Amino acid sequence: MFQPVVPLPGVSGWVFLQNTIESQSRAFDTSPEIVRDTEYFEQKIGEIRNAEDLVNDRRLLRVALGAFGLQDDIDNRHLIKTVLDEGSQAGDALANRLADDRYAQLSAAFGFGATEALRTIETGFGREITDLFRIREFEVAVGVQNEAMRLGLNADRELSDIAKSSSSEDARWFRILGTPPLRAVFETALGLPDGFAQLDIDRQLDIFKEKSRDTLGLESLDALADDDTREESCVHFLFAIKSNP
Repeated sequence: MFQPVVPLPGVSGWVFLQNTIESQSRAFDTSPEIVRDTEYFEQKIGEIRNAEDLVNDRRLLRVALGAFGLQDDIDNRHLIKTVLDEGSQAGDALANRLADDRYAQLSAAFGFGATEALRTIETGFGREITDLFRIREFEVAVGVQNEAMRLGLNADRELSDIAKSSSSEDARWFRILGTPPLRAVFETALGLPDGFAQLDIDRQLDIFKEKSRDTLGLESLDALADDDTREESCVHFLFAIKSNP
């Protein structure tokens, strides 16, 4: 397995990683283990018709969960099956009741819910999921070398997607609040206390927006669609994480 190289901490390491990420990612993606897992998924996923089939195939489940950053749930098959079975459209579906939005994203991606369109049989679906898996697995491998760099890469990718989303400003902030790795870097960068998550969710939103304006200069998440602005925010995150390990 190719191991990403992060020779320096802090901003110097971040700059090196940004300058070499394309070549390092290509080398990582061609590692035998990654190739085996992604080829298997792409070949087999079209045969999967329900959540039970997916959770009963550990190799498929590993890629499916890894694509959404939920790889630590590989042994929590009952939870994952329920999340997938109930789908993501009903407001009371388990995926929508969990604080972590990644479960809803996972459920929506596969379409196993009773009122949803099954996506595993769609042409190109396997590659869609393996592309996400490769990106996430590379970030995990970077985290073995330097966890702050992993969080920085995750923030850069997630914030780019969120900034370009057509959702309302508040909906995009709620997505940040509902994505644990992204929420963690914001809480650290904004200097929020340990008990912050116990506040009413609307109060959390107000504080996130206010502190982000004061600390990061973010008047709107639209600004993070700009690569340079997003880069400045990620560098700020790295400094904050280094100062608060």
